[in-house]
Amino acid sequence: MDRLLFGDNQFFGVNHMSEEKARAQAMRFQDIGAVIEVLDNAMDEGVTSFMCTTHDRIALVCDHMRADPSRYANFKFMPCMPYAHKYANAVTEDGILGTLKRFLPDEGLLNAAMRGGMSLAKKDIEGITTLLVDAEMKMFSGLNTPVIFLQNVVVDLLLGLGFNEAFRIFADHVKNRYGAEPGFITMNMPMLLDALETVGVENPIVCSNINKLGFRMCGGFEAYERALREKKFRAIAMSVFASGAIPPKEAIEWICQQPNIEAIVFGASSRGNIRNTKELVDRYWPAAAMETA
Repeated sequence: MDRLLFGDNQFFGVNHMSEEKARAQAMRFQDIGAVIEVLDNAMDEGVTSFMCTTHDRIALVCDHMRADPSRYANFKFMPCMPYAHKYANAVTEDGILGTLKRFLPDEGLLNAAMRGGMSLAKKDIEGITTLLVDAEMKMFSGLNTPVIFLQNVVVDLLLGLGFNEAFRIFADHVKNRYGAEPGFITMNMPMLLDALETVGVENPIVCSNINKLGFRMCGGFEAYERALREKKFRAIAMSVFASGAIPPKEAIEWICQQPNIEAIVFGASSRGNIRNTKELVDRYWPAAAMETA
């Protein structure tokens, strides 16, 4: 896994501090060409891992990159699933059967439908979970996906319900079917680490908010510090700038001093901001510069 990962919030109008900026970004990136231009800029600056949702428009990015394999040979997708709004919108537009046809994997509609039907009949969560993962992964066929993430909207719901076994089901399926590492996004890293440990998910990849202000770090700043020092896992830090509340130099210098940080995920919409972030990481996290040289 690379030390610096590129996120996709800016492409879909997500900004936790400014609704006005979020709207402006959403308008700009309605054109898929604008999204691809920013990804090309990131690649040219040496950032080749893209941590993305499974939004319908990401499928267009996948199509573009499949069409030019030599240009994007080293580009890595790190899908984050599920994208719940996609399913809700599809059912509204196409109905239940239309949605099944759109999202079921290509291995055979009948096989996938039977898996889903039998699973629902038996209330077999394992079958339902693996079916949904396969449906989400359909758009990434033929592309490099070394890590596949379960989104925080699902992770934290399962965590709250105490249904920890679902994490093991997801992890096993991602490893066995896709040869990928399972990752988990959460708003409560300390609580999730305890849950993963109970079901035998070892040395997990966990992405959560980590910044010096404690911005959106549920569970408490001290609990995060303790987990980073004492737990065996691979931490990916997001929201390191606290949505702009921390100056870039200060934010990067601090996060690079924390123990057990495997990677940083960030979003940017200009080549200048991508370059600046990369330069700061290379300055304050020298190992990252050596690995990407």
